[in-house]
Amino acid sequence: MPIWKRNLFVCWFGMFVTGVGMSQLAPVLPLYIKHLGVDDPDAIAQYSGLAFGVTFVISAIFSPIWGLAADKYGRKPILLRASLGMAIVVFCMGFAHNVYELVGLRLLQGVITGYGTACTTLIATQTDKEHSGWALGTLSTANVSGSLLGPTIGGFIGENFGLQNVFYITGGFMMVAFVTTLLFVKETFVRQSKKAQSIREAWRAVPEKSLTLTLFATFFVLTVALYSVEPILTVYVNHLSGGGSHVALIAGITFSASGLANIIAAPRLGKLSDKVGAHKVILFALAAAGLLFIPQAFATSPWQLMALRFLFGLASAGLAPSVNVLVKKITPPSLTGRVFGFNMSAMYLGAFGGAVLGGQAAAWFGIRYVFYLTSALLLANAVWVYVKVYRKLQRVPSA
Repeated sequence: MPIWKRNLFVCWFGMFVTGVGMSQLAPVLPLYIKHLGVDDPDAIAQYSGLAFGVTFVISAIFSPIWGLAADKYGRKPILLRASLGMAIVVFCMGFAHNVYELVGLRLLQGVITGYGTACTTLIATQTDKEHSGWALGTLSTANVSGSLLGPTIGGFIGENFGLQNVFYITGGFMMVAFVTTLLFVKETFVRQSKKAQSIREAWRAVPEKSLTLTLFATFFVLTVALYSVEPILTVYVNHLSGGGSHVALIAGITFSASGLANIIAAPRLGKLSDKVGAHKVILFALAAAGLLFIPQAFATSPWQLMALRFLFGLASAGLAPSVNVLVKKITPPSLTGRVFGFNMSAMYLGAFGGAVLGGQAAAWFGIRYVFYLTSALLLANAVWVYVKVYRKLQRVPSA
């Protein structure tokens, strides 16, 4: 088996459990905060939002920093640091004595992040051009599916094994990711530039700034779309089911439907981008994903919503791998880690922004308007990609 393919499988597992670790707290957070001694419902809501959001905001700040370190010292050391650090921090959350310790540990979790950035950089630089779309497509399913399945996994563990065991079990999986990374990831790292560059200097050296920013924005919008329904999905499913039983389970399955579709479609769409061009796949995926959000607002049963979420997952699966393929193509090898770090920052900000958008839009306008607004955002981004990316790369035969 080629080294890049073995590294891909190890990184996939590590990114999956990292994605789970970042998002698994969502369904158990209010219950755990109450367990830590907070009884006021308004205070529980405030601390839940803070504890959930702070990790993504801090991760957005530190991802480019760890990308710089990956370019300077190699990707494997960053993988080992991130997986071991997150294993310890997440495990310690189960021992928190009060809500302040929990929020502090979530903040520290955001600082320690960097596994996804280093994995993406490692696979992008090791994989040949003919297989880069498939490899990055396969890798993209790990973080997306981990983030989408995380709330369901966290809720299942919390309900069947206890709230604290959510952190112990997730921390244990991250320790497994550390051990597999240590034993099986192989990297022969040679620095492309002997002179250390700051993040600002590195950005000045990026040759296609406008195109790169458009790709960052696309990754941001994709993540906003994935997370915009998170605050309102359970309430919406409860409304569609008429207050029936097993609402939490049905909501978890509905939320995870797009993650399952992503796992199925992303490698295939990544392979397609190798053949027809990543810019074509991005444009089609944005338009299809934007259109598929509209009928979700008109669903009349949870099963209709579940099917539409699955179709949305199939369409959106082409975005992340195609963005990463284009970022790799237009970025000099010496800057790959830093640029992918900025790309991961866009993803983390999108996760936070999507949750805020969904909650605020539902509160101000109603639940169905969350789907309208997200659809408009995706379709507007499709128009921007057509102008800034598609028309430019369509003129380049090798794009």
